[in-house]
Amino acid sequence: MTSKERAELKAQAMKIDSIFQIGKSSLSPAQIEAIRSAFQVRELIKLSVLKNCADNPAELAEVIAERTGSQVVQVIGKKIVLYKKNPKREAGKNSAGKREQKRSGLRDRKKSAKASGKGTARATGKDSARPSERKFGRAGGKEANGTGGARRGRSQGSERSRRNRAARHG
Repeated sequence: MTSKERAELKAQAMKIDSIFQIGKSSLSPAQIEAIRSAFQVRELIKLSVLKNCADNPAELAEVIAERTGSQVVQVIGKKIVLYKKNPKREAGKNSAGKREQKRSGLRDRKKSAKASGKGTARATGKDSARPSERKFGRAGGKEANGTGGARRGRSQGSERSRRNRAARHG
């Protein structure tokens, strides 16, 4: 497993909950069999080692990985993340493949937009103007308010307070 793959799996593991708990009795053959059957459904599994378990989580992770034919992605504190490639799973269904398809589609739209002279903002479906340009008609948010940039960093307040300031200062 490459470091890039491991990083991707770690990111995915942050979003999932633990589906197994290892407690006082440590590992039993029934738990190993349950983990094996879980690998038939999913590729990434997170386990929790409870406080009353006397075994070291890193050692438990190695034992489970050896018995299930999986790989240890990470062990953080009392959490273990394991990965096992599922050969039945289709290649197009994994999230990394979808993400790469989106990236390549975006690249293709940008290239075609440059070739047609329309610009990349239209290719991505976003307006070309920044929010400040749309609001004030030109670039430069607070300078476009008529403050000339002198009040940079201060809140402009409500419309009423702006009118009062304008009346006081001419």
